[in-house]
Amino acid sequence: MARRQLHDAYFRQAKAEGYAARSAFKLKQIQDAKQLIRTGNRVLDLGCAPGAWLQVAAELVGPSGSVVGLDLQRVRIPLPPTVQPLVGDAWEIDPMLLLTAGTDKPAKFDVVLSDMAPNTTGHADSERSIQLCHQVLTLLPALLKPTGNLAMKVFEGALYRDLLDTTAMVFSYTRGYKPKASRDVSREMYIIAYGYTGGLGERREG
Repeated sequence: MARRQLHDAYFRQAKAEGYAARSAFKLKQIQDAKQLIRTGNRVLDLGCAPGAWLQVAAELVGPSGSVVGLDLQRVRIPLPPTVQPLVGDAWEIDPMLLLTAGTDKPAKFDVVLSDMAPNTTGHADSERSIQLCHQVLTLLPALLKPTGNLAMKVFEGALYRDLLDTTAMVFSYTRGYKPKASRDVSREMYIIAYGYTGGLGERREG
């Protein structure tokens, strides 16, 4: 009951602070624990609707940074001029549209975020979320700068360790993290990775 009240509190706090969803506090907690995003960074948010992560990312990068969002659904909340939400499919969109969004010339991203979740439940939920994460990894060579960082949502299951190992092959540091804003009963985790190598990185999981 106390845990349920805590999550209701996150919902109320998000509303009071003007965030589009309580998921804003998941990214805030990831940032507090992992310092994933820096002032002036260029950030890509995959699966960005309804826009809570765009709001938090914009706060973190400040006026000298930029945030690009992509989702199948339109983001309908007011956003600062440093944020450019796009409508499209991550697996079909021309990467150049993302690289040129909000900038005069193509520029890769310092950080890629993915809060995408499958439209399934149960066992298929985990398998599909892991598949989504593997697809995100295939996008990184075109989108993420060398030494860039990654955070992506996944639902734990039998293939979770394999995904973690695969991610560790192209980052210098990889581990799983569960924000307090995630429900205890949920298998939701976030894979946090630093130092994109674009190749075979040194595996240092923790």
